Amino acid sequence: MFGRKKQWDRLNQMLDDAISGEFQESRYDETELSKIESKWKQFLESSSISRENIEREKESIKSLISDISHQTKTPIANLKLYEELLEERMKANGLEEELELLNQIKSQTGKLDFLIQSLTKMSRLENHILMMHPLPQRAVELMCSVQKEIEAKAQEKEIEVRVEYTEDFSMLYDRKWTEEALYNIVDNAVKYSSEKSRIVIEAKPYEIYGSIIVRDEGMGMTEAEIPKIFQRFYRSEAVSGEEGVGLGLYLAREIVRKQSGYIKVKSEIGKGSEFVVFLPRG
Repeated sequence: MFGRKKQWDRLNQMLDDAISGEFQESRYDETELSKIESKWKQFLESSSISRENIEREKESIKSLISDISHQTKTPIANLKLYEELLEERMKANGLEEELELLNQIKSQTGKLDFLIQSLTKMSRLENHILMMHPLPQRAVELMCSVQKEIEAKAQEKEIEVRVEYTEDFSMLYDRKWTEEALYNIVDNAVKYSSEKSRIVIEAKPYEIYGSIIVRDEGMGMTEAEIPKIFQRFYRSEAVSGEEGVGLGLYLAREIVRKQSGYIKVKSEIGKGSEFVVFLPRG
């Protein structure tokens, strides 16, 4: 009985040493326990090599993403500069047909810039490179900031964007990235709503979570389609004619998830959609 207890104590010590990273094979005899120690050491060495390979791969991906982001900034900035110079010359010389072609080039440059930025953010999120720093902040500040940012785009379609709340409470969120997530949701609402409609951004507090609700009067969607809208590059056939690459909602969900939050969606064809962002109370 004493011998068995000694074996269990030794096994327990082996596990403790492995967890702390201090395990060393004793090699003092050829007992069954010593054989287990030897195999355990081989397993730990293999695991350590795997971890090192994963870390190296992560650093390689991080470097690649950084390089792509850096190397594409200058060419795109130059393209935009040349576009402005060409536009001035064409206007001065009354080249209306050429101006129309230039506007198409400008549109495609903007799409390319947006796509590269979105892909870079997506890669950083998926590879845990981009870190969130949630702090206790007022929900109303976030809502009003997004309302102001979307205002010009909404006015083009004469869409009213209203902020409503009964209580000014705080939530835990990273200001920069959560603002982007909420903007993506509201931007979608503006994009797929009809002219002269209304979008409401509302805040509601709960015991553990706070919520921000984005409610529109747009085209809506079927229940079967709701899970698909958060997939990368998903584009519904109903909106294929609209601008977009299908990454906005995917990024919004990942940003909220990384802050221990989640998003719920309700929608009905012809009656609009409701997106609810839940984040921990601050």
